Amino acid sequence: MIRVGQGFDVHPFCENKVLYLGGVKIPHSLGLSGHSDGDVLIHAVADSLLGAIAKHDIGHHFPPGDPETYGIDSKKILHYTHVLLQESGWLICNIDCIVICEKPKIAPFREAMAATMAECLEIGADQIQVKGTTTERLGFTGREEGIAAMATCLVMKS
Repeated sequence: MIRVGQGFDVHPFCENKVLYLGGVKIPHSLGLSGHSDGDVLIHAVADSLLGAIAKHDIGHHFPPGDPETYGIDSKKILHYTHVLLQESGWLICNIDCIVICEKPKIAPFREAMAATMAECLEIGADQIQVKGTTTERLGFTGREEGIAAMATCLVMKS
């Protein structure tokens, strides 16, 4: 049996916070607001995987108002998701994701992002594709107010 999952996340930029995408610290003047570290890419990937195996979404497992998870490193969310997949008998075939923003440029960091997320999920970096795109200056991402990310995954019952 195979299943497909989709994930989407968005966070606004904020001051005095480090920018993390795909678990990688990205040099940028602004970070992303959120209950966790604001890593939209990891959140989209985790939601795609959770959806594929019918295990709700990130908010179900890590409620935004929970003081115990305030500021959590999103890599921990991804590792938690990996454990749920293993316990449920699912294997990741591949993950395809896209980061939507004007800045920063994603290309210089895509391999590090894939490698970091692959390590959390205990899969090969070649099973994760990270792409970047802009919205040609349209919408909130075009106005550089925040970053969005989407992910699609394919999983297979082991």
